Amino acid sequence: MSELTYIRYGDYYIPDLKLSGQPEAPIGKYGRMRQRYLKEYRPALYSSLILSEKLYLHLLEIDEVANARMDILMPQLMKAAGVTEELKTADQMKWVGLANACRVQAEETIFVELVYA
Repeated sequence: MSELTYIRYGDYYIPDLKLSGQPEAPIGKYGRMRQRYLKEYRPALYSSLILSEKLYLHLLEIDEVANARMDILMPQLMKAAGVTEELKTADQMKWVGLANACRVQAEETIFVELVYA
């Protein structure tokens, strides 16, 4: 183990701790929701992930999987609900309502399976 160095801050010496290399990809909506959930409802797991420097990678993975799942679910739900381009040209408001309902249903599935699991 390398020698620990300290930084003087006022009258105190604080350990000069550095994180290992982390990817610089931004965390999206689902990753931030997962982080908030872990922080509020699973503090032991949250602390463990922070201390092992795996939190950021975990949040990136959750976000990527959730977005991929959304890309798979949306066309399936829209097809099942009858949301088509013909409906979009015929009755736009009905199309928007059905598309929003499909999006909410897909997000709820993602929340249950990934974010709040």
